[in-house]
Amino acid sequence: MKAYCLFDVQEVLDESAMEHYRQHVLEVVAAFEGRYVVIGGPFEIKEGTHAIAFPVMIEFPSLAHANRWYDSPEYHELRELRKRATRGTAVFFEGWSGGH
Repeated sequence: MKAYCLFDVQEVLDESAMEHYRQHVLEVVAAFEGRYVVIGGPFEIKEGTHAIAFPVMIEFPSLAHANRWYDSPEYHELRELRKRATRGTAVFFEGWSGGH
């Protein structure tokens, strides 16, 4: 079963900090076998009232991989930078991908 990290960036408070984050996060995610599935884009709410602002989804081989990445020394500084520079939510979950 794969793991998915869903971030919803609701507001960017510091654009220059986020530019630094964007320039460095891809290599750290890849080092933990993660890959970006979604980075923003238009969306439509079909059911319910959950308002998304800017969704970002990362796929990892397992929840253990996702947690190792999130808690790693390599991501620590970037994570704290993102948390200071944005307002949003993060949810990690396991599920089956289309290819299983």
